[in-house]
Order: sequence, then C-alpha cells, then structure tokens
Amino acid sequence: MADSTTYGGDPEGAGGAGTRVAATDTDERLHELAQQLRVDSVRAADAAGSGHPTSSMSAADVMAVLLARHFHYDFARPDHPGNDRFVLSKGHASPLLYAAYKAVGAVTDEELLTFRAQGSRLEGHPTPRRLPWVEVATGSLGQGIGVGVGIALSGKRLDRIPYRVWVLCGDSELAEGSVWEAAEQASYERLDNLTLIVDVNRLGQRGPTRHEWDLDAYDRRFAAFGWHVVQVDGHDVAAVDRACEEARATTGRPTVILARTVKGKGVAAAENREGLHGKPLSDAEAAVRELGGSRHVGVAVQAPPAARSPQTVPGGDLELPRYDIGDEVATRDAFGQALTALGSARGDVVVLDGEVGDSTRAEYFAKEHPERYVECYIAEQQLVADAVGLATRGWVPYASSFAAFLTRAHDFVRMAAVSGAGINLVGSHAGVAIGQDGPSQMGLEDLAMFRSVHGSTVLYPCDAPQTARLVAAMADLDGVRYLRTSRGASPVLYGPEEEFPVGGSKVLRSSADDRLTVVAAGITVHEALTAADSLARAGVPVRVIDLYSVKPVDRRTLREAAESTGCLLTVEDHRQEGGIGDAVLDAFCDGGPVPRLARLAVTTMPGSATPAEQLRAAGIDAESIAAAVRLLVEHAVR
Repeated sequence: MADSTTYGGDPEGAGGAGTRVAATDTDERLHELAQQLRVDSVRAADAAGSGHPTSSMSAADVMAVLLARHFHYDFARPDHPGNDRFVLSKGHASPLLYAAYKAVGAVTDEELLTFRAQGSRLEGHPTPRRLPWVEVATGSLGQGIGVGVGIALSGKRLDRIPYRVWVLCGDSELAEGSVWEAAEQASYERLDNLTLIVDVNRLGQRGPTRHEWDLDAYDRRFAAFGWHVVQVDGHDVAAVDRACEEARATTGRPTVILARTVKGKGVAAAENREGLHGKPLSDAEAAVRELGGSRHVGVAVQAPPAARSPQTVPGGDLELPRYDIGDEVATRDAFGQALTALGSARGDVVVLDGEVGDSTRAEYFAKEHPERYVECYIAEQQLVADAVGLATRGWVPYASSFAAFLTRAHDFVRMAAVSGAGINLVGSHAGVAIGQDGPSQMGLEDLAMFRSVHGSTVLYPCDAPQTARLVAAMADLDGVRYLRTSRGASPVLYGPEEEFPVGGSKVLRSSADDRLTVVAAGITVHEALTAADSLARAGVPVRVIDLYSVKPVDRRTLREAAESTGCLLTVEDHRQEGGIGDAVLDAFCDGGPVPRLARLAVTTMPGSATPAEQLRAAGIDAESIAAAVRLLVEHAVR
C-alpha cells in the first residue's frame, strides 16, 4: 500500500494524509501514483455502473508522469496565463482524468464516486461547462488534437506565453481525417509548444485498431507531416519521462509520443481483452485488490511560471464603414470591411479563413491585421477547431468559408456548443443566387444546420449597413454565432444610423390594408420588395418583413403580422427544410392559433445559370413571389 498523500497540504482534498508525489520522487513512487489512477478509474466506473475503465488504465502511467514531472498548472487558478494546457482527446477515458483531479486535490473521493450521476460535475465525457480545468468538451474522437493545435497557435503567435499544450489521444481516433488536418497545420506553424501523446493500446470499441501495435506505421505518418516522433513503452515510467523531456527540448516542430500500452493494464482478466470497451469491470473489488488496494495517493503538480496576461493589440473606437442608400454593395464585401474596422477597435479579434479569403473578403482583415490572421487552407474541420482553441484562450475568433463548405465541419460546430465556446462563423456564397458555379458551391443547407445547434445565433443580412452592424454585434454574443453573406451586390436599404438588435426584424412595407405578409431574409428581401411594389400597383398591398435574425426569431413582430394579415408567406434562398420557413413556424409553437402559412424555397437541384435565372428557376424571384401572393390572396380566408 502506498503512502497517503495530498495536494496543497489539504488532507481532505485527496482523501487522506501524508507526503506528496513530486517531480523529484522515484520512479517507483510514480508507479504507485499510476496504480492509484487505475484503482480510482475502476472504482468510479463501478460506482456508475458504466464508463471506460480499461481505456483509462492503459494511459495511467503516462498521466502519472505528466502530472508529477512535466505539467505546470495551478489548479486553484485555472485561468492563470502561464498554465500548461491539457486536452483529453480520448474523452471516454474520463475516469482517468477525474482520478487525476482527485490525485491533485481538485475533487474529493466522494465526488469521484458520483461519476456519471445526474447533477454530477463528473460527466461521462468531460466538459468545461462543468469543470474549470477542462479546456474543451471531447468525446467525438479526432477533435482534441485539432483544438490543441488552436490553443498552441494562440500561445505561439498571439499570447506569446511559453506554456505547453499536451494532448492525449487514442490510437483509434487516428483514423479520423481531421487528425491529419491538425497534424499538417501544427507542423506548418512550427508548434514546438505542442506535444501529442498517443495511447496505442491496440484495441478500439469493437476489436483491434487498423494498425494495432505497429508503432512504426504511426511513426511514418507523423514523420511525413514533419513531426518529431518518439516511440516508447507506455508502461515504463522512466521511458515516458525521457520522452516528455525530449518533447520539451525539441524546437521548431511539434512532437508526438507514441506510447505502446495495454488496454486494461494491471488486471489480468481485463488486459488486452476484446469486448470490455465501455464496460465497468465485472469484479471491481478483485481488480482493486490485484492493483494493490485502494490508496489515497496525491501529486504535487509544479506551479506555472509567472506570466503576464495574454498580449492584445491596443484598440480604439469602432468606426464601421458607411454606405449610402441605393449603393450596390455585396454583403460579403461589407463583412470584410466591417471586420477590418472591428479588428482596429478590438485587439482581441482574430480572423481565420479556409483559403477563400479573396472570396469571403476575410483578406481585407488580413491586409490590415496580418498578425491576427490565420490561414487554415482547405481544412474546414481544422478551421473550426482552431477557432474553438483560440476561444478557450479568450480571443474572439471569426472563421469564414463558403457556406456550403462549413457543413463539412458540422461535428466540430456541434462540439463547440457542447463546450460553450464563443465562436463566430461566416458563410459566404449562399444559395442559388451565386449563379453559374452550380450546386456544389451553393450553401443551401447551412441555415438548417446552424439553427439546430444548441444555443446558436443565426443572422442573415440583406444589405451592407445591416451586415456591418451585425458583424460588430456578434463579437459580444455567447455560444456559436453564424452570419450568412451573399456573393452578388445588392442595393443598400438602410441608413447608417439604423440599429439591428439580435432577435429583431424590420418591417419594410406595411399598411392597414395588407392582405398578406411576405417574410424574407438576405437576397430575397430585395425580391420581396420588388414584388410588393408590383402588387401594390395592382391593388394588392402586402406587408414585407426583413427577418435578418433567423435565430432568435422576432416572435412579436411575426405574431402581429399574422393577426393583421392572416397569412404569412416565407421566401428563402435555401432548402425548405430547417430554414426561414421553419424559423417562422417556431414563433407559433406555443399551443396558440397558427396562422395560414406558405413558403417558397429551393426545392429542385440547381444547375449553372445566371443569378437572375437561378432565382427564377427556384421560384423565389419577384415574379414568383407576386404570383404566389395572388394565388394565396384569391383563396385566403379573412
């Protein structure tokens, strides 16, 4: 039985009393710490009746060495600017992480045994919403290294603080393409402050991994991406210690430590056995005895060095670009111009783009603020991962690409919401209105995707002043924020002093005699206004609402329009599923009366054509809107 030890001199914190395992302790004491991490992983999963103890047991020696000898962190001050950063990419191994938190005195033994219980901070997969020491939510495999790259990028280029970023991932997730997007960027950016430790335990969820224990196969892949590679026996604490030292001493490139381990290490009935993934051990008491019994071993994590707060660029007053009513300006142009102005006013704004900055207009920011611009090339998953990583360090990231291509990173967006990360995403070239490029380039599903994300904000401006105001407003919102921009120029409708509160809308045409309300956003606002003017000349007045805030939606204005006109017609350059039509419908899902609703949306598969031809073919141009209104009014029950 090991000596009972504590963190910070608190005998209750680690559940006992005694000395601490420190950086200068023997390898044998490190082994005892590793055994304790295994014991507590087994106990936590047993208490929960579920979990992943065997995946935790394989990496216990690595975690013990990292905690005791290489990790610099003040658990009492998780926001300390000099703290190292740790990302558990294999988030299912959360029992190991929580066992480590117990070892450092951050959680008690009693709390450890609340693992996976309702209301517990110790969820099945760790999230920063619950625990201040967790950088990012993990569990969707293949994402931890990408976010780690974003954090390391922050330390290297923006914070300019010499903290290290440690990422622990499993061998199974190396099959994910996002891992290699991250690996390439880490090498390109020369992130020598990043160390990836791969727990190569050979077994995945349903059986062996693709390369099993062939460390040379992984070695060749990482070396090809320009990484420094170290192979090690992951259960030899002295060897792991030397590997971590080598990583810290390596300059000019990131390091990966390939640690050969055994899943279920330390318990004969579980070691290297298939069929045990995600299951507590069948006889936890016997397993604990085999591991040497329950201990109260703690570790004294080394303090971080003194560090100033992250460097920011001095800012000034925000002076957004001004436009004259009637000017023809593309909303993507207004986005780039407003973002550049925002970057001048706020030193915490960082911009990322996926090698389409000349099209999204993110290049405007790059020319003015190159030190806060990150080129992610055509790697949309890493684009979002970088944004999440930067957000964990307090930056305000704006990441842009074509709206169609952001759908590729949906899982990263979803996990950003789980993390509670504050990121701004901007999708250009939305809808059929882009014209001749054809359907592969058209964002037609993006509104539905972003509306479905928990806590998201979805904005779709129709002109330049509206775009500029919303770009600035996004910086101070919470959660995932999405702005949709258009390729072609459109008339400026609003004056420079107009305000556009998130959750609002603008009524652009209205009278006491309105027969129907047309609800549009973005490019279709202009088509709706043209249709409304034509209908007015024909004696059919209609109300027009610019629904620039798609989520949250302006329920009050929509309800008033429904009461006044009896029928709402939505028009959108988007698929009918999940877009503006569904956003409007949500305003009436409270059990009350639902007005007559109709929608025009893109229901066919577009081809190549001019923007005007595309809108006409999709049935969302002014002529189609007017025809739909006439039909609805003819049959409307008032």
